[in-house]
Amino acid sequence: MGLEATCAATLDGERASGNALLETTEVIFRSAGSGLRARVPFAEIEDVAVAGETLTLTWRGGTLALELGAAAPKWAAKIKNPPSRIQKLGVRPGARVALVGDFAFDPSFEGELVTGGVGDAAATTRTPVDVLFYAPTTRAALDRLAALAKRLAPTGALWIVRPKGKDTPVTENDTRRAGLAAGLVDVKVAAFSATHTAEKFVIPVAKRR
Repeated sequence: MGLEATCAATLDGERASGNALLETTEVIFRSAGSGLRARVPFAEIEDVAVAGETLTLTWRGGTLALELGAAAPKWAAKIKNPPSRIQKLGVRPGARVALVGDFAFDPSFEGELVTGGVGDAAATTRTPVDVLFYAPTTRAALDRLAALAKRLAPTGALWIVRPKGKDTPVTENDTRRAGLAAGLVDVKVAAFSATHTAEKFVIPVAKRR
């Protein structure tokens, strides 16, 4: 979600000033001066409350109160109603979407797309797509990018979904080089799942027709 604030916080009775971050799946607070730190995963939050200009989060790790001022209700709303995965990946209802590659690691993803109301575009057709998700399992599989890029609508996006970790068979550098070689530019990196990350490529504006 990408919200950030400099504020005072109280964690289980200890108060300090520092930086609060509202991320996609967690709230993080860090104080350089006192060493006070907290990481609050959304999945562990038991209660979200706003009193005046203070947001209080209760989770299994304790209670964190953030003095966010007028932004407190906005943070609370985003925590209570986080965007879905396909919303975070920029997939809008009615978009023409194709899945290419091996998505066996996350069989629920296709169902999320259907629930989100996107249009299907079979991977074997030449139908232009607004969003194409490609899951390569080897570095050599990145050679398909040039052909896949031709399926994109002018303002379309190609997400390369690859395994995380230092031993991944498809690295970030491999992905970026292959995307550039295919005439695309990388514009965003997003968490796709616990095991995979996704990198977004688009057609350069000067080359869109």
